Amino acid sequence: MPEFTIGANDFLLDGRPFRVLSGALQYFRVHPGQWADRIGKARRMGLNTIETYIPWNAHSPVPGKFDTSGHLDLDRFLRLIADAGMYAIVRPGPYICAEWDNGGLPAWLFQDPAVGIRRAEARYLAAVREYLGQALGIVAPHQIDRDGPVILVQVENEYGAFGSDKEYLAALVDYTREAGITVPLTTIDQPTDEMLAAGSLDGLHKTASFGSRTTERLATLRAHQPTGPLMCAEFWNGWFDHWGAHHHTTSAAESAAELDALLAAGASVNLYMFHGGTNFGLTSGANDKGVYQPTITSYDYDAPLDEAGNPTAKYHAFREVISRYHDVAGPPPSAASPAPQFETPLRAPVSLLEAPRRWGVWQYHESLPTFDELDPAPRMALLRTRLRGSGPGVLCFGEIRDRARVFLDGRPVGTLQREHHERAIGLGRAVGELTVLLEDLGRVNYGPRLGEPKGIIGGATLDGEPVTGWDILPIDLDTVPVPEEAGEPLDGPIAGPVLVRAGFSLDEPADLHLDTGGWGKGVAWINGFPLGRYWRRGPQRTLYVPGPALRAGENELAVFETDVLVDPVARFVPGPLLGHTDS
Repeated sequence: MPEFTIGANDFLLDGRPFRVLSGALQYFRVHPGQWADRIGKARRMGLNTIETYIPWNAHSPVPGKFDTSGHLDLDRFLRLIADAGMYAIVRPGPYICAEWDNGGLPAWLFQDPAVGIRRAEARYLAAVREYLGQALGIVAPHQIDRDGPVILVQVENEYGAFGSDKEYLAALVDYTREAGITVPLTTIDQPTDEMLAAGSLDGLHKTASFGSRTTERLATLRAHQPTGPLMCAEFWNGWFDHWGAHHHTTSAAESAAELDALLAAGASVNLYMFHGGTNFGLTSGANDKGVYQPTITSYDYDAPLDEAGNPTAKYHAFREVISRYHDVAGPPPSAASPAPQFETPLRAPVSLLEAPRRWGVWQYHESLPTFDELDPAPRMALLRTRLRGSGPGVLCFGEIRDRARVFLDGRPVGTLQREHHERAIGLGRAVGELTVLLEDLGRVNYGPRLGEPKGIIGGATLDGEPVTGWDILPIDLDTVPVPEEAGEPLDGPIAGPVLVRAGFSLDEPADLHLDTGGWGKGVAWINGFPLGRYWRRGPQRTLYVPGPALRAGENELAVFETDVLVDPVARFVPGPLLGHTDS
């Protein structure tokens, strides 16, 4: 069987020097019908390896379950990599960051506040051990010494930026080996003295993450690891976007020059990202360093392959650089053709406030629970109670996580947003039925706020007195109700929360770009496939619709608008509209 080892200066494949030329391609952000296409395009850019994280929370949304169906079929993804003649790097976490909800850690893990996070705490380690056994049990048969593609497995993820618990890291190594992993193990940290010292152990191969100042950062890595191959295991060739900010782009020429410097130094590399893909559904995370910043649905990342899998200027620039050092297989992919352009009216509104029973079952709670005190924790819920004030009043919540639309007797009163640190609203008449549509916009994926609960924290008061007696309607966004009849086209703007739909016909499936510029804020699905969130604040204006989610003939779009939909038309446009840049 082949053998992959770490030598004095190089990675060794069957005893011969081997440079890892890898690109990040995360199976859970790409429709499975497109995996083979994206892997093939990586090979044609000159890469020899595909790297992926494993998202624990996606595979285990509830305790005791490990889902590997559909877009979570890691076994099939690794087989496709092998079929393409490429190698694989697997990063199972348990924490992955990745701008992914909660950094990949399942929310149910922290329902017990005593559970540790990323440290040697018994309950946390027990759950991690079970998870790694399940995840790496899939990976182990695909290792190179069993004639598979996997050459490296990473332990934790940029741990030096979070902690320095060596007992924890040692436990992860033990669990990884116990799960049958025999290939070399790596760690990754930003190349500072403090992080490299804190984030690894003797016997693990250190790698670095950076996107510039290559010579300086490789020197720092070498100072902490005098022998062995140098590797930038996250070469940041782009960046991600937050709602309300600009679309990040980086210079193709400057990124190519940094890649050239890496390869000239003899280093191995993993491009982060080669192809970013999409945060389908409600999977995107958030950052909070004093201000809460949720990540958008698109994970285009200004990568060599764009969100729809088409080559960019960066693809061709990187391919040219790689060709100076290694053979590049085959011609580059052709440029993208415009997507089909058409429009269709939205129809058949179903109001959440007027027909709540169609969305779920009410639960009674004397005190207002957090989302994490509900089972399972929802991503959105309707909260209802009766106010019995005698005049104007101030409704105050402990903390909003993350967005609350407030209604009194069915009429909108206002919206409270976490990022603005809003938690109180004045009521002109503090009497009647109070309803709150509460939304989780993504759990923090980096830093000390990992694992924090969602929903309303600390209950509610009216003029300082506790508000009690709440009906809670968790909204299951996996099973949004669809009207039985097509209904008449909407003839003007409509206020949410409301579900609308549209039908359209295609001669054959093709990638589409859904323009949400005339809508407010909500979630969209095509044929039941969750496209993700949209929001008028941008920067993203289009939702990517993968061709394999469509079918020849009739297709159905469902849209859950939670704010105000001004233009009741579904418009499909020729290409992505990802927003303004800072240049």
